[in-house]
Amino acid sequence: MTTTPEATPEATPEAAPNRRLRIGIGGMAVESSQFCPHRSTYDDFRVTRGDALLARYAWTRPDSDLAELVEWVPLVHAVALPGGPVERTAYDRIKSELGHLLSESGPLDGLVYDIHGAMSVVGMDDAEADLTDAVRAATGPDTLISAAMDLHGNVSRRFAERLDLLTAHRLAPHEDAWETRERAARKLVERLVSGKGRPHRAWVQIPVLLPGEKTSTRLEPAKSLYGRLASVEALDGIVDAAIWVGYAWADEKRCRAAVVVTGDGPEPALVQAESLAREYWDARRDFVFVGPTGDADSCIARAVASPARPFLISDSGDNPTAGGAGDLAYMLGRLLAHEALADGRVTALHPGITDPKAVAACFDAGVGAEVALTVGGHVSAGTGPHAAPYELAGTVTALAGPDVAGSGASRDNPAYDSGRTAAVTHGGVTVVLTEHRKPFHTRADFGVLDPLAYDLVVVKIGYLEPELYAMAADWLLALTPGGVDQDLLRLGHHRVLRPLYPFDDEGFEEPDLTPVLLQPVSRPRRPPR
Repeated sequence: MTTTPEATPEATPEAAPNRRLRIGIGGMAVESSQFCPHRSTYDDFRVTRGDALLARYAWTRPDSDLAELVEWVPLVHAVALPGGPVERTAYDRIKSELGHLLSESGPLDGLVYDIHGAMSVVGMDDAEADLTDAVRAATGPDTLISAAMDLHGNVSRRFAERLDLLTAHRLAPHEDAWETRERAARKLVERLVSGKGRPHRAWVQIPVLLPGEKTSTRLEPAKSLYGRLASVEALDGIVDAAIWVGYAWADEKRCRAAVVVTGDGPEPALVQAESLAREYWDARRDFVFVGPTGDADSCIARAVASPARPFLISDSGDNPTAGGAGDLAYMLGRLLAHEALADGRVTALHPGITDPKAVAACFDAGVGAEVALTVGGHVSAGTGPHAAPYELAGTVTALAGPDVAGSGASRDNPAYDSGRTAAVTHGGVTVVLTEHRKPFHTRADFGVLDPLAYDLVVVKIGYLEPELYAMAADWLLALTPGGVDQDLLRLGHHRVLRPLYPFDDEGFEEPDLTPVLLQPVSRPRRPPR
C-alpha cells in the first residue's frame, strides 16, 4: 500500500470554543446529462438566500442542539431539476455570487457545501472541481469545507483535494438526502470543536460506471456495500466512509465510481478505502437492474396481460430526474399502438410530456373539447427516430395550473413547478402534458387525476420513488431510448477513461485500487480557547 507523505495535523485536547463557530452554508446542485439536448438556464434554478436558506435545514434552527455552538452564515444555494448541461452564463452567475458572498462574509471556521456532484457546464470539464476551486479561493486555506453529495456524483482528485470532509447518500432512492446534509454539518462541527485539525482523506477511483437503476440499495450487492458504511465509520480512527457510483450520462474523464474514507490518521483510512474499492470492483458483474426489464412494447404487453392493478411502467430513457429532456412522446406512441389501450378496453395514465405549445392549445380549447395536437419532440428534435413528435387526437379531460381554481398548483417553487398542465384522453390512454419539465413522484404530483383509477401508470422515471413503489401492484422498467438511456453502450461515450466496465470487460486487467492520501490545503484555523 502506497501513501503520499503528508504533514501530520495538529491535535489539541477536546474543548468547546469560547465563542460560537462561524459556519457558512451554500452550494450549487444539478445533475446534467450530456446526451440530453436540453440546456439548464438560470431560470431553471431555485435560488435561496438568507433566512430562507437557513430554513431548509433542521439543524440550523434556534432550538437545535448546535445553536449554542454555531452561528450559521447563509450564503446562496441554487438547485435545479436534472436536465442537460448548464449554460455557462448561468453557472458563472451563481459561481460569482457564491464566491462574492464567501469573500464578504468575514472569516469562517467552516463551510457546509451542499452540492450534487454530477453537474456539467457547456464547454467545461469537471464543473464541480472548477466551482470548488473558486470556493476554496474565496474562503482561504484555513476554512474547513464539508461537502454533502449525491452518490451519483463524480469525485475527481482535483475536486476532492479542495475539500476536508466529503460524504454522500447511502440510500438509492435517496430517502436519506437530508440525513446526509446533516451528517456533513455535524461532522464539520465535531471536527472544529475537538480541535483535532484537518482529517486524512484516502481517495480511490474504480473503473466502473453503472446507471443508478443498476445500483439501487434495495438490492444486492449495493445493499450490502452501502449497508456496511456505517460500521466502517464506527471504527476507531475513522471519521466517515462514502462510495460514489458516478454519473453514467456524462462523458468526462471523472465519470466512474469512487471511494473516500476520512480518518484521524492515514493508515485506517487507507486500509478501509482499499477494502471498499476492492469489494465494489469484485461485485461489478453482480449489479442488476432494480426491477424486471424489457423494451417498451414487451413491457406494455406484459402489463396489459397482468391482473395486477395499477401496474406501473418506468419510461426510463426520458426520466427528467436523471437528466432526460422529458419531452419524448415515444412511449405515448407505443401505448396507443396497443389495440386494447387504443380502443379503451384497458386504461393507462401517462404523465408528463413537456410541451408548452400543446398545453396552450388545450387551455384555448377548454375541458371537453376535441383537439388535434402535435405532441413532444420539440427540445429533442433531430436526436433520433425516438424523438419524433406524435400526432395526438383526443379529448381535453383536465386542466390545472396556478390560475386554475382548485388545481392545487403553486408558484412557490418554480424550479419544480410544472406550470400549467393538460390531460388529453384518446381511447384508454390519458396523457398529461406539462408546460415545464416536472417529475411525477408522489400522489400529489398527479393533481386531480387519481393514478389508482387506471390499469397502467407509465411514468418518466427510473427506479420507483417510495410513494410510487408503494402504489404499484407490480412494475416493469422499460429500457426506452432518450438522453438517459440505460443501455450505456448505445449512447456513444468517447471521452471517458478506458478501460472502463461495462464498456470494456473481456481481457480487462486487474486495476490498481491503491488509494491516494490527498494533500491538505493547509492547517485549519482552530477556534480560540
